[in-house]
Amino acid sequence: QVQLVESGGGLVEAGGSLRLSCVASGSIWRINAASWYRQAPGNQRELVAAVDSGGTSNYGDSVKGRFTISRDDAKNTVYLQMNSLKPEDTAVYYCNAGLTYYSRDKYWTGDYWGQGTQVTVSS
Repeated sequence: QVQLVESGGGLVEAGGSLRLSCVASGSIWRINAASWYRQAPGNQRELVAAVDSGGTSNYGDSVKGRFTISRDDAKNTVYLQMNSLKPEDTAVYYCNAGLTYYSRDKYWTGDYWGQGTQVTVSS
C-alpha cells in the first residue's frame, strides 16, 4: 500500500526548532514534487513549503528564512526543518506529494496526503 507518514511534531517553546519527516512507503519508484501544508483551527489549509523533483524550493511568506524543505530521494523522505518557531506556527502539518510507484506490472502516479502531525508552539 502506498502512503505518506509524517512524524516529528510535538510541543516546543517559542524560538525553538522541530524537524518534520514525511516518509513515502510502498513500492515507490520516486517522489515527484512534494509540499508541506498546515491548518490551524478555524483556518484554511495553507502552503508552507514546496520542493520539485529537481530540488527547487519555495516558501510561504510567513515562514521564509525560518523553515527549510529538503528531500532525500534515497530514503523516499521529505523533511521540513522549522527554526525560530512562533506561537502562530501552531497547526497540524500535512505532507503532500506526487508519487510514482510500481504495481501490477506497471508504473502509476498519484497524489497523496499524509495523516498530519500536530505542532504546538507555546509562548
